[in-house]
Amino acid sequence: MSRPGRDDSPDRLYTLTQGRSRSAPDAPFDLVTLVVAESGPTPGMQSELAAILRMCELPTAVVEIAAELRLPVSITRILLSDLLDAGRISARHPRAAAGHSLPDPDILEQVLVGLRNL
Repeated sequence: MSRPGRDDSPDRLYTLTQGRSRSAPDAPFDLVTLVVAESGPTPGMQSELAAILRMCELPTAVVEIAAELRLPVSITRILLSDLLDAGRISARHPRAAAGHSLPDPDILEQVLVGLRNL
């Protein structure tokens, strides 16, 4: 079984990214960045970009987008950078909800002890 993107023609990947090998240095995309579409696809749009917009109606992680498109993450990041620059998506890193703190370490320790005693 091959990994997604490994069997793709290098020419196809080159064409998808218009020859670029890296996303913009200020691009906020890591594997768990959540992406949300701000608009729908338009007629004549590159099929991969249209697929990303359809896929991201709800927050979707970069790694999920790459897996669904069967493209390497590096190529997916370049496509996402294009959409972000055009204002067609927004991106944010998942983090703890505001106002919610992490659980008390003492409670976590008690839970761990309880699980070990089972």
